[in-house]
Formats: sequence, C-alpha cells, structure tokens
Amino acid sequence: MLSSEKIARINELAKKSKKSSLTDEELKEQAALRQEYLTVFRTSMRDTVEHVRVFDPNGEEVTPKKVRDIQKRRKMN
Repeated sequence: MLSSEKIARINELAKKSKKSSLTDEELKEQAALRQEYLTVFRTSMRDTVEHVRVFDPNGEEVTPKKVRDIQKRRKMN
C-alpha cells in the first residue's frame, strides 16, 4: 500500500500542474510516484482476482480455468 504522504504528494503535484507548469525535477518525481502507485494498484488487483471463486445461481463453481490454475499453483508452492 502506498503511504498517505506519497498519495498526498501525487495530488499536490497534480493540482500544481493544473495551475502552472512543473519543474523538470517535479515532473520526474511525479512520473516516479505515478509508476509506484500503478505497480501497487496492479499487484493488489491481481491478488484480489486470483483469490476469487465464482459460483453460479445453482451453487456450482464457475471460476475461470486460468484463475483455478493459478490458485492450484499457489497451493503447491
């Protein structure tokens, strides 16, 4: 999870960029923070999807095969 300070800094830079231009240093910082945020988000989303089990109205599991395979692999390791 990204720290609240980093999220606040992302928002601060975004607001500043709307009002005026950012310095080269600020642009690099903004790009690095955005990349870090995206990495954390993607990891979190992947973990969530890979731990989901899907059931139809009849109570039968219909989790996609790709997800079931990932779940089986994780249990083996």
